[in-house]
Amino acid sequence: MKKMMILGLVALMTMGVFAGCAAEKPVTEAPAAELTGYEALVERGYVIVGLDDTFAPLGFRTTDGELVGFDVDLAKEVFARLELEVQFQPIDWSMKETELNSGNIDMIWNGYTITPEREEKVAFSKPYLKNRQVIVVLPESGIATKADLTGKNVACQSESSAYAAIVADEAFTAALDGGAPIAFDTNNEAFMDLEAGRVNALVADEIMAMYYIGEKGVENYIVLDEDFGKEEYGVGFRQGDSELVQKVNETLDAMKEDGAAAKVSTVYFGKDIVNK
Repeated sequence: MKKMMILGLVALMTMGVFAGCAAEKPVTEAPAAELTGYEALVERGYVIVGLDDTFAPLGFRTTDGELVGFDVDLAKEVFARLELEVQFQPIDWSMKETELNSGNIDMIWNGYTITPEREEKVAFSKPYLKNRQVIVVLPESGIATKADLTGKNVACQSESSAYAAIVADEAFTAALDGGAPIAFDTNNEAFMDLEAGRVNALVADEIMAMYYIGEKGVENYIVLDEDFGKEEYGVGFRQGDSELVQKVNETLDAMKEDGAAAKVSTVYFGKDIVNK
């Protein structure tokens, strides 16, 4: 009998323990709000800049593989002042907006022309550099005007502002051999085909073309007087990253005022050509 009473007491005590455990549910804290936009970048400690690393003199590699350029140095100085590390990510230029909006990069900073079509996809900084789309031919080509390119092959970089400028001139494009420009992955490839005589002309950013021509010898090329229009470069951000855009704009303005932007410009262009 005593044994049965003891077993009953043990059973009651065990039930009480489990009942107590069930009553004392652990308290869980509400999850912290996820940081977004500029705050998330500050928390992470670095930004990722997407670029075409063959686009001299704005972003390119030296013979030993070092990434240098006007835009590279400008970005380094901007984010040093914002106390953020900057990482550079070479991208397929034809996929630049996709890379940006998928989150693989935080901005496009590499001779990125501001256009109405692009403004529908990205948020731009203030313009910081002027440019135009020039036509380059070889001295022996006999080509002196746009009209001389009727029935000829014209090269440019795929998905570039040069390509957009060419096809915007519908009559000019229709008159080309094949009714369209020949698009290459990089401007360097377009220049190589011009030099090999496989195309008759190329259209490219003046800033890049003049640097390339200066390196290869100005006597080897002719830049026509006619062009495909003037434009301006800006930094492209995801739409909604307004605080990051503001921070970059303010820092670039400060660099223009204190001479830091002019110093970078002089290294690559021999003078200050930064928009004031």
